Amino acid sequence: MREGALAVRSHQILGGMVLTAALAAGAVFVPALRAQVSYTEMPLDSGFGKLDPSQPSVPVQQIIQEFTAKESVFRAALNNYTYERSVKVETIDDDGKVDGQYYEVTDIILDPSGRRMEHVVFAPANSLQRISMSPADFQDIEQRLPFVLTTEDASQYDVTYAGKQKVDDLDTYVFNVRPKVIVKGHRYFQGQIWVDQHDLQIVVTNGKNVPDDTRKGHEDLSPPFTTYRQQIDGKYWFPVYTRGEGVLHFAAGTGYLSQDVHIRETLKYTNYKQFGSNVKILFNGQDIGQGQTGSQAPPAAQTPPSKPQ
Repeated sequence: MREGALAVRSHQILGGMVLTAALAAGAVFVPALRAQVSYTEMPLDSGFGKLDPSQPSVPVQQIIQEFTAKESVFRAALNNYTYERSVKVETIDDDGKVDGQYYEVTDIILDPSGRRMEHVVFAPANSLQRISMSPADFQDIEQRLPFVLTTEDASQYDVTYAGKQKVDDLDTYVFNVRPKVIVKGHRYFQGQIWVDQHDLQIVVTNGKNVPDDTRKGHEDLSPPFTTYRQQIDGKYWFPVYTRGEGVLHFAAGTGYLSQDVHIRETLKYTNYKQFGSNVKILFNGQDIGQGQTGSQAPPAAQTPPSKPQ
C-alpha cells in the first residue's frame, strides 16, 4: 500500500496464518518486537491417568524401534485408504465469540492408478479477517497435524521415555519428542506422544509444530494442538480428531501495531475406506496387508481415547 492510504496491510504469517492489520491513515512508528506464541500445551482431559515414571519391562530402545517400525507400516497402509477431512479455523474475540471462520471439507481419494487426489466437497465463504491461511497452514494440515513417527523419520528426533500412563482403557507409553537439529526450510513436531503398549502405535499426539519464524515482517507461528487416533480396521490407529488453540502475538513494526489473535482449529478425519491393492506390507517378515482388490469399508471402529467435543 502506498504511504497515507486508508488501510496499511502488514502480511505477517503466523503458523501459516497471515495477519492483515487495518490502520487509520497516517504512519504509526512503533519499535519492532519479536513475534511469539503463548505456547501452553493443550490440556489433557480426565481420561488421562497419573503418569508412572517407572521404567518398562522391555528396554526403551526396543520399544522405540518397534513402534517406529509399526508407524512406517501404518504410513504405507494409509496410502491405500480414502477418507474425508474437515478443517475449521476460527478467530475468537475478547468476549469469547467467533468473529471469523475458514471451513473446508475435502475428500482424500485415489484415482484408478492409485494416485492420491484431493476433492473439495464443501467450502463456504471464508470470513477470516484478522488472519488468513497460507501455504504453511495447509502443509501442517496435510503432513504434521496427523503426525506419524516412522523409522525413517526417527533419526531426526530425540525420543525420550517419560513413563507409563492410562488413557481411558488403554495402557500407553509416553515419550517426549523434539527435533535434534532444525534444518532451514523444514518444520518438525515437538511435544509428547502416547504409544499403545499392545499395538505399539501412536494413539495421541500433543505438542506443536516448530520452528516459529519470528523475523520482522515474516512471522510464522502456530498454536499447540492435540491429535487423537482411533483403531478403525482392527489393525491400524488412524487420526480422527485434531484440536489446536492458542493466542498468537503479532509483532509491531513500522506503520502497524502489535496484535494478539486468539485462534482455534478443529480437524476431523472420517469415513476411512480401504482402496484395493495387491502390495504386500511386511513387518517382521510377515505379510500384514489385506492383499485384496476393490474398495471396502473397514470393520466397526473401536473406542478411541477421550477427546473434547
